[in-house]
Amino acid sequence: MAEIEGAAVPERLLITRTTTGDGVCLVILAGEVDLDGSGHLRDVLLSSVESAPGTVVDFGEVGFLDSSGINVLISAHRAAESRGVFFRLAAPRDAVERVLRLVGVDALIPCYPSVEQALTA
Repeated sequence: MAEIEGAAVPERLLITRTTTGDGVCLVILAGEVDLDGSGHLRDVLLSSVESAPGTVVDFGEVGFLDSSGINVLISAHRAAESRGVFFRLAAPRDAVERVLRLVGVDALIPCYPSVEQALTA
């Protein structure tokens, strides 16, 4: 069942959270991950990490990611590690993938070319 978290900032970032059959939380993002929406994203990701055996974040519809979004991802990754659950990124577009590589997040947080690959890894 999908749970629309709503727009963190209207027309800028839409967050949808759903759970797979095995309890993994899939967080689907659409729009821009920047300072305006990062607080809401942090809340959603930390809640997901606390309640699921793993979390996959789908970046397929994200066109922009700034340093505040990077910090949210690192915080969620650390929270997942402390609980012993997985946290993975999936399907980043070229611009977002470039940012993840540039700051080294791809070396810290597993990143997959598709949601399916992230869910089955």
